[in-house]
Amino acid sequence: MLIFIENTPRAYAWGSLDALAELLGTMPTGQPQAELWLGTHPGSPAHVAKATPVGQTLIDLVEGDPERYGVSGGPLPFLLKVLAIGAPLSLQVHPDRDQAAAGFAAEEAAGIARDARERNYGDANHKPELLVALSEVTALSGFRALSAVRHDLRALAAAAQTAGDAAGNAALETVAQRLAPSGAQSEADVRREFLEWAFAGDPEVSRALTALPVAMSGVGDDIAADRRAALDALVATHPGDPGVLVSLLLHIVRLAPGEALFLPARQLHAYLGGIAVEVMAASDNVLRAGLTEKHVDVAELCRILDAEEIPEPRYPATQLQPGLIAWQPGVPDFQLLRARLCDLDSADSVGDASGAAAEVEVAAPHPLVIVVTAGRVRVERTATELAEVATARRGQSLYVSAGEPIRLTGAGELFLATVG
Repeated sequence: MLIFIENTPRAYAWGSLDALAELLGTMPTGQPQAELWLGTHPGSPAHVAKATPVGQTLIDLVEGDPERYGVSGGPLPFLLKVLAIGAPLSLQVHPDRDQAAAGFAAEEAAGIARDARERNYGDANHKPELLVALSEVTALSGFRALSAVRHDLRALAAAAQTAGDAAGNAALETVAQRLAPSGAQSEADVRREFLEWAFAGDPEVSRALTALPVAMSGVGDDIAADRRAALDALVATHPGDPGVLVSLLLHIVRLAPGEALFLPARQLHAYLGGIAVEVMAASDNVLRAGLTEKHVDVAELCRILDAEEIPEPRYPATQLQPGLIAWQPGVPDFQLLRARLCDLDSADSVGDASGAAAEVEVAAPHPLVIVVTAGRVRVERTATELAEVATARRGQSLYVSAGEPIRLTGAGELFLATVG
């Protein structure tokens, strides 16, 4: 079955005022719209569009005929999202499967309400995720070498000294010294200890954060331009938040459209700006490490965190056929495909038509969730008793039940999420 689905964007404070409305072809609400969820996650299940007189969610569809519409008789193990990032998100990390199961069980046993501020685990599932940029996207992702972090902190300390802020200079030097391993101490241990110290209320942390705006104005090219821009944004949106200092430990990644990040469980990250498609395991477990007014449980964060250095956060795609690429990080829950199509008869193309094909065939041994991000595409499943056809324009989404392959034609771009 080819079934149109839709949802109402979630209105988080970090969302864009107009990006999702522009994609969906709707009027802006005047409020930030951050995420469009397309899946069976109970936090915001997608709805079957214009199909029944009584509203029906994708959960209802699966529960009504789990063998036909579900995965192994249950809900989708993945969640597809479109993100419109108008302001930096919190620094965050997601648990692996064992950590999530243990943490959820412990909080259930302790009687902590699911909606309590101090709750860490909303479910028992892990949450690896993969993000592909639609526009330029800036992110903090994965720990970089401590030597590079100390270099930037000492450049900021020198700028504070030049500006006449001796206390700020001393505080920033203290922060840098906290990131120098001693004896046989590993860099991972240094990072964990730094996180614990940064959120412990030490006056030196507050002095370093106070010194940052002046230091930033004078540091110049001693710090890379992308890092300066990220610090400026974080200082403006989260003044006095220890997460601003924590951000220095992470890579700055600037993704061009079509580039991807894979974030396995336990990897610290934050998205800073841009529009993207994201697929993840169907979970909403988040432990935060600053840049937020929400609960920060530093002890639990440090317990589940992978504090090892990551040389390169970007994740490459694999070409499956002309017009079709895939990001397949090797998790069982999901993979993400992108099809680009060009209409050879009308010479019509939409945006970047590089790598496009006149026709793409996609296998569907498991359900697919599709979102069209450019142009107009035709989806057909003809190798069945009753042929099915759907034409979807930019901003529309489809659920495709498991079965025979689907054929894609038209002129545009679409993303397809399915089981890994």
